[in-house]
Amino acid sequence: MYQWFKLSSIFVLTLLFISCSTKHSEIVIGKFNDDKITMGEFEKAYAKNVGSYERAAKDSISNYKNFIDLYMNFRMKLKDAYERGYDKDKSLIEELTDYKKKVGSTYIQEKYLVEPNLKELYERRKTEVRASHLMIRPEQSGGDEAARQFAQGLLDSIKQGLKTFEELVEVHSQDQFSKTKGGDIFYFTAGQLPYEFEDACYKTPKDSIYPEVVRTKFGYHIIKVTDVKPRIPRIHAAHILISFANQDGQVDSAAARMKLDTVLTKLKAGEDFAELAKQYSDDTGTKDKGGDLGFFERRMMVQPFDEAAFKLQPGQISDVVETQFGYHIIKLLERGELPSFEQDKENLKNILKRLRYQDIYNDYVNNLKKEFNFTVNESVFDKIIEYSDSVLIGTDYPNPDKVENEVIYSYANVKQTFAPFYDRMKRDTEFTGKKFDKNLLSKAVTKYSNEELIEFKALGLDTIDTQFAELMEDYKNGIFIFKLQEEEVWNKVQIDSVKLLEFYEKTKENYKWPDRVEFTEIWVRNDSLAKHYYAILKEGKADFDSLAKNTERFGMKEKGGKYELTPINNSELSKKVAELNNVGDFTEVFPQAGGYCILRLDARDSARLKTFEEARAEVTGAFQEAESKRLENEYIHSLKRKYNPVIFYDELPKAFKAQS
Repeated sequence: MYQWFKLSSIFVLTLLFISCSTKHSEIVIGKFNDDKITMGEFEKAYAKNVGSYERAAKDSISNYKNFIDLYMNFRMKLKDAYERGYDKDKSLIEELTDYKKKVGSTYIQEKYLVEPNLKELYERRKTEVRASHLMIRPEQSGGDEAARQFAQGLLDSIKQGLKTFEELVEVHSQDQFSKTKGGDIFYFTAGQLPYEFEDACYKTPKDSIYPEVVRTKFGYHIIKVTDVKPRIPRIHAAHILISFANQDGQVDSAAARMKLDTVLTKLKAGEDFAELAKQYSDDTGTKDKGGDLGFFERRMMVQPFDEAAFKLQPGQISDVVETQFGYHIIKLLERGELPSFEQDKENLKNILKRLRYQDIYNDYVNNLKKEFNFTVNESVFDKIIEYSDSVLIGTDYPNPDKVENEVIYSYANVKQTFAPFYDRMKRDTEFTGKKFDKNLLSKAVTKYSNEELIEFKALGLDTIDTQFAELMEDYKNGIFIFKLQEEEVWNKVQIDSVKLLEFYEKTKENYKWPDRVEFTEIWVRNDSLAKHYYAILKEGKADFDSLAKNTERFGMKEKGGKYELTPINNSELSKKVAELNNVGDFTEVFPQAGGYCILRLDARDSARLKTFEEARAEVTGAFQEAESKRLENEYIHSLKRKYNPVIFYDELPKAFKAQS
């Protein structure tokens, strides 16, 4: 009984100890006045700084110590910013609001419109579908509604078992390309056909007909899926083409067949495919490369070639494939692997934006219009047109007092009046130079209100999206710190000649000229001309400066071939001329940069300290940097005196050792 009581007591004490121990993320690793820095805050900030938690967890304690020192300074600055009332500063609040709208708009489009649809697109592109269709074109069927009703009637007859899909395609399909093939449009994957069509196909099992008529920009479709299988994203193949046309451009199928039989015989005998392609192929673009076509995807080649090539295994050679170009023998070299989502992300974005982003965008905006009770006051359009006096958009509106306060559209608690609306139109090249009409005004309303609605949505996004809230918090902290630096450091840096000269005297060893040379160049493209110039210079029959005016180097003719003082190690030219002994000496002809060169030494300047005037720009920069550091340190010291910061360095080894 005693033993049981003893064990029970230990168990209770253990539970008590565990329950009273500090949660990892709440361990305090620093404090200043009544504020504290927890382990969770430190880890989050550090991971963001180095790029990831994984990288942060592998870092050293010394790096943690350096960071916590900087992070403490950052936190004290933020506290100071709030005490100065930055969070109530009107100009800063306006800057934050503007940033939230602009960045929020981009964020919404990326996260809520693009990202979710990328995942669906990526998953669908793991599969390829083969489909057939019966298409009815509105322009050939008495208009849109008549075409829809006709297509629906055909679909109903299939559902009722009165006719087969294939029978109706043969009689009624208005796609002449696929009609003769039972409506077959071959294999495709997501992102290759109109979204409405492909969406229906991906929702339909193999050997089934989609239960509804599908509308695309081409017309109305009845769709049958004939195959569904894992996608081979791309293949690397080579081919030998035996063209039907002879050297005179005449079709000679008998000669083509004889040539083909020769190639087939040699292949069966084990001769190399690439060598045979070089010898026999009529594809002038690939024969010198052994028939290599590189990588290609589905639907990039004509259908018979595509179908045969994608059935092959690596290393396998096809039977004879006939296309409109001639006879082909195909060898599959390798199959490409499906890329990961991250590898394929940019390609997926391009596909999405090309095929259906505008529809996604429009749907999203239409939902916002319902959410914010968007209304357009079209009755104002007539008034705007009436008082415009037929002026062109971009000029001053002739009767602003008649319409400037008229509300054109509204949403939530926002009313957009004509005056700011027209200011925007005047700067918009889509509308400038045109006359006011209802269609143009409606177009402008759609364009501007769509942008405004997304920006308006962004203003409240930080209340529902944690990631966006953190982004806004980071930006707010950034502009607060910037303003502090402006007030406490940059605006206090005072520069005058006396201070600069004093600073120069203390630091003059930092400003030095290396050994330098000044020289003149004659550069010409012709070897014999350069040698002629050299000969007459040696004979004293010509003046170097006169010849240098004929230098052919781009940009140097107008300078007479002259180079100002240049550090010896700065270029091949300065090194070469530095080898000369005396001012006035010149080099022999030597090849340089596609031409021929002669150089003359004009002056030497040995390594020395720069004068104050020579170093003034460098001194100014160094002085500003030194003063900024001094003022920054003074500011940090003032914060430390004010907030009494304490850092618990002994807690840092626990960082990234537990997540809770």
